[in-house]
Parts: sequence; C-alpha cells; structure tokens
Amino acid sequence: MNRTLTFGLAAVAWLIGSEIAYSAGIYSAAGADAAAIQGAVNAFRADLGDPLNPNVAGSFGTGRREINWDGVPDALSAPNNLPANFFNVNSPRGAVFSGPAAGFRVSGNPAVGAPPEFSEINATYPSLFTTFSAPRLFTGLGSNIVDVLFFVPGSTTPALTTGFGAVFTDVDLPDVTSIQFFGANNNSLGVFSVPNFPGNETLSFLGVDFDALTISRVRITSGNTALGPNETGSLDVVVMDDFIYGEPVAAAAVVPEPGSLALLGSGLLGFLWFRRHLSKA
Repeated sequence: MNRTLTFGLAAVAWLIGSEIAYSAGIYSAAGADAAAIQGAVNAFRADLGDPLNPNVAGSFGTGRREINWDGVPDALSAPNNLPANFFNVNSPRGAVFSGPAAGFRVSGNPAVGAPPEFSEINATYPSLFTTFSAPRLFTGLGSNIVDVLFFVPGSTTPALTTGFGAVFTDVDLPDVTSIQFFGANNNSLGVFSVPNFPGNETLSFLGVDFDALTISRVRITSGNTALGPNETGSLDVVVMDDFIYGEPVAAAAVVPEPGSLALLGSGLLGFLWFRRHLSKA
C-alpha cells in the first residue's frame, strides 16, 4: 500500500507542475548486491524500449542509450578528469555534464594499476563502494551535485528524452540522494528520492519514465557531501554507476499532443478526488 501511495503522489505532483500532462513510471530498488537491483534495472530498460542504440552521432528516435563508464580510456580516468562532453563528442550518446562540480571523474581500472573506486581521493572509499558493472564508477568533484544535459548525440542541438535512471553505491541515509527532472522550459518535473540501504558496498537504483519526450536535463544529488572526508553517521558519501536513458530527440522536433490541457485538467480532478478521499480515511 505504501508503494502504491508513493506512485500516486509522485505522478500527481508532476502533473500539477507541468505544462503537458503525462504519467510517470517509477522503478527503484536497493540491496546488498547487483542481484538486488537487477530486476528494477531490467524493467526500466524494457519500459524505455529497445534497442540499445550504438554510440554514434545522430538520433535514432526510439530506443535507449546507456553509460557504464567501463570503456573510458585510462588516460581520462583516475587520477585524471573526464571531459564534461566526452559522452557527446568522443563517444556520442547525447549526454553532457554540468552543474556546480569543479570537474568530473571516472574511477581507475585496477587491472592496469590505476587507483580503484576513488581511492586516490580517500583510501577508505573502496571499502564503501562497489560496482554494478565493473570496474569503473563516476562522480563529480568538489560538489555532490551533477547535472546531465541532453543533446542530439554528437551535436550541440538541445534534445529531450522520455526517462532517465541511475545506479548508486553506498546510499545510507533516506531522502538524501535524489534525481530532479526538468522539462523543455527548465521547469521542474519533480524530485524523486533514491532508495537507501544502510551498510557498505551496497547498490541502489532509481529510474523514472515520463512516457513522453519531456526531459531536457536532470540534476543528481549524491549523498550529502562531496568526495573527500571519511564517511560518518551524519555524512553520506555516494557515487554513481550506470546511467540509462531514453534516446535523445531534438527538442524542436517535439510537438505538444492535442488535448494535453484536457489531460492536465483530468489529472487535477483526480488529485482533488484523491485528497478528499484520503482525508476521510
């Protein structure tokens, strides 16, 4: 019952703050290992749709793109930084990183003697983090916030996508790690919390699919502090693994569907009915 209630409130909150009304599918899981989240990841992939498109320029219109960090060259991983536009220029997938972070880093590959799991920043971190797809992880530097902007892969043309999801490791505290979604006009589509699972070397997943080309960017908040300090009970240090998102499509090509205002009105009426009956419960 709590899961159903969370779905309903998340969908209504988005409907109220959006110009066009669509439903949102939410997929989340957390646990001690990759198997604990695999089902949610697979369901989100299926919702976004096949195929997994190749890492080439241009938009395929449908399907999805994924980033698992593991193919990043050693020269652009720890202790070196990753260019913000690597996944739009070097390996075109339509994602560019931005936000308050001073830079972006992919963890090193221990197979070539590089520092694993951000041990170059803090030697205790390999005891906190694990991978969903080995061996690399991703983080912002100097901030726990990373923005992901979407473009037609290999171009500077702004794009929209239908959904976005990410894997996180070591999410200890509830309602701290989150993903915020923004529409074509930079309007917030809602903030969704990543599920926590206290303990070290755990994994969490959150994916949200709006079933329409409406997301221009996302803001990822990982834990409550940037990498650097040792983790304590009040400090939650979190980094990211795989990104999964719908195929980016040029924003100019997206035409609002007829009847969207009627859909929005229906959503508001549903919300009022929900509140009225909830107050009587």
